Amino acid sequence: MILADPGELLGATGPFARLLAGFAPRRQQQEMARTVADALAAGEVLVTEAGTGTGKTFAYLVPALLSGRKVVISTGTRHLQDQLFHRDLPLVRRALDVPLRAALLKGRANYLCRYRLQQHLAAGRFRSREQAGEATAIRDWAGRTRSGDVAELTGIAEESRIWPLVTSTADNCLGQECPDYGDCFLVRARRQAQTVDLLVVNHHLLFADMALRDSGFGELLPDAEAWIVDEAHQVPEIAGRFFGDTLSTHQLLGLARDTVAAQLSEAPDSTALRDLAAGLEKGVADLRLALGEGERRAAWATLFGRTAATDALNALHDALAALGATLEAEAGRGKGLESCARRAADSAVLLEQLGEEADGAVRWVQTYARGFVLNRTPLEIAEPLQQQMARYPGAWIFTSATLAVGDSFSHYTRRLGLDHAATHQWESPFDFARQALLYVPRGLPDPRDPTYGEGVLAVARPLIEASGGRCFLLFTSHRALREAAARLADDLRYPLLVQGEAPRAELLERFRTLGNAVLLGTSSFWEGVDVRGEALSCVIIDKLPFAAPDDPVLQARGDALRAAGGNPFLEQQLPNAVIALKQGVGRLIRDVDDRGVLALCDPRLFSKSYGRKFLASLPPMPVTRDAAAAARFFAADTSPAAAEGSA
Repeated sequence: MILADPGELLGATGPFARLLAGFAPRRQQQEMARTVADALAAGEVLVTEAGTGTGKTFAYLVPALLSGRKVVISTGTRHLQDQLFHRDLPLVRRALDVPLRAALLKGRANYLCRYRLQQHLAAGRFRSREQAGEATAIRDWAGRTRSGDVAELTGIAEESRIWPLVTSTADNCLGQECPDYGDCFLVRARRQAQTVDLLVVNHHLLFADMALRDSGFGELLPDAEAWIVDEAHQVPEIAGRFFGDTLSTHQLLGLARDTVAAQLSEAPDSTALRDLAAGLEKGVADLRLALGEGERRAAWATLFGRTAATDALNALHDALAALGATLEAEAGRGKGLESCARRAADSAVLLEQLGEEADGAVRWVQTYARGFVLNRTPLEIAEPLQQQMARYPGAWIFTSATLAVGDSFSHYTRRLGLDHAATHQWESPFDFARQALLYVPRGLPDPRDPTYGEGVLAVARPLIEASGGRCFLLFTSHRALREAAARLADDLRYPLLVQGEAPRAELLERFRTLGNAVLLGTSSFWEGVDVRGEALSCVIIDKLPFAAPDDPVLQARGDALRAAGGNPFLEQQLPNAVIALKQGVGRLIRDVDDRGVLALCDPRLFSKSYGRKFLASLPPMPVTRDAAAAARFFAADTSPAAAEGSA
C-alpha cells in the first residue's frame, strides 16, 4: 500500500521540485502517477497513453518505488534500459529517499563470455588485424570489469563482428558444464536479479523468458508482484516474434564458426568437421542467392515455390544433417563439440518444422543483403500472451506515448487480449498550438504515382531552406530514402546524413553537433529518437505509414480477419498506421521551448475519409496548406496563428 500521494510528490512543493533545477509540475504526470499507484495497490491491469513531455517514466517510477512490491520494469531497447537504470532511477530514489535494491538485467548477448573469448583467442582465427586487436582489448577489459556488460567498452563499435565471438547465445552456451560457469557474468547478473526489489529489463528479455518458461526450461526472471511495460506499442510485434519460431543465417553460420573453433581445440585430428562446417556455410550462401536479390519480407510459398530455392533449401538441410552426424560422433571429445552437436540437431528439427504448414500461423521469409530469417509467426497473440500473464500474477501496467487511435484503445487491447484492462489517456503538456504548425501541401499526386518522390522533394527543398537545415526527412520505405538521398546529394547546401551510412547513435550525435544538418531516415528513426532544441526544427514525412500491402504477416492476418467477418483495413491496417504516424510526429516537439513545422506530404489526409482518423490522433496544432505560411513559421517572432493558412 502506498501511503504518500505520488501526485503531491511530483508537485510544486515536492522533493523533485527541490532536487531538480527547472522542474515544473505537470498535471498529466501527477494524474498518471496516482492512477498507476491505484493499479499497483489493487493488482490490476492498466493501459495508459501519455503524450510526449508527460514525464511518464517518473510517473510510474515514483509509485513503483513506494509500493513496497517487487517490480519488474521492461522497456523497448537496451539504450532505454541504461537510461532508465543509470539516470532516471537514481534521481527518483534520491528524491524519495527510500531504501531499494535494484538491478539491471539484459539478454545474454550483452555479457562477455569468458569461455568463448578464450576459445577464439586460442584459435586465433580472426577476420582481420583490426578484429584481433579488438579481441585483445576485450581480454584486457575482462580483467577489470565487474559486470561484464559489453556496453561498458565504448571503444569497440556496437555492430562490430567481434561481439558474437565473445558473447553467448542460448544455442552455444554450455550452461553448468562450462569451465567458467562459477565466474560467469551472466549467471552473476541473473542471481542478483532474483534478490532485488526492482529489476529493469527489456522487451526481448521479457518475452524470451516467457518463451523459455513455455518450453519447460528454467526461468530467467524472478517472480514479481508488479510488471510495468514501457514503450508498450512495441509489444505486439516482439511478442509475436518470440511466440513463433525462427531460424537465421546468424544461427547457422554461428554453428559453423563454433564447430571449427571447437574442432581446433578439442579434436584437432578431425579435419572432416572443418570441411562439413564449410559445407554448411556454402549451403547458407547458396540459399540466400536462390532467394533473390534485395531486402524483403515474402510469404514462404512465394519464395519456395521456385525450384531453385526449394533445391537450395533441401541442400542446406542435407549439409546440416551431415555436420550433425559427425558432430554427434565426436561429441564425447569436448564440451564445445557436444554443444555444437546439440545445436545442429535442434536446427535440423527446426528447419524441418518450418517447412511444414501449421494452423493459426504464417510462414514467411525475411531477406537481407547477406542473410535471411525463416519464420513461423502466430496470427494471433492474445491467447498466448494471456496464458503467459497468468503465470506472472500481479499488477500489469502498459504505457506508451502511442497506443490509442483517437481516444480509443480497442485496437491495442483487443490485439493483446486486454479487454478487461482499465485505460487512461493523457494529452501532451506541450503547447502545440503555440509551438508547432502542421503543413499539408497541396498539389501532390497520388502516392502511387511514379513522380510522387520528386513531388515530396519539391515540397521539402524550400522547407529545408526556410528552416536552415535542422530537418528530419522520414520515409516509409528504404527505396524512397535511397532515391531522395541520390537526388539531394548534389544540390543540398546543408550537411546530409543518411541512415545506413553510419550507426544510428553516431548519425544522431553528428546531427546534434552540426546544428544545421538534414537527416534522412526510415522506420528506426520514427521512434526512440530524442533531439531537443533548435537542431531539429522541421520534420517532413513522405507518406502515411501503412504497412506494405504484400507483407506476408499482414496478408495472413487480414485473410483470417476477413474470414471471421471483419474488415482488415479498418481493424488492422488503419490503426497500425495511425500509431506509427504518432511515433514519427513525436520526434518534432521534445521540450517546452521547442518550435517546429511538421510537414505531412500525403494528400490522402484530406482526399480520403480515413484521413480524419489520422488528424484526430495528432496533437492539437494549427494546420496550413500554404507553403509560404509554413516557411514564415520559422521566423522566431511569428506565431502559429499568424502563419496559419486555409486548410
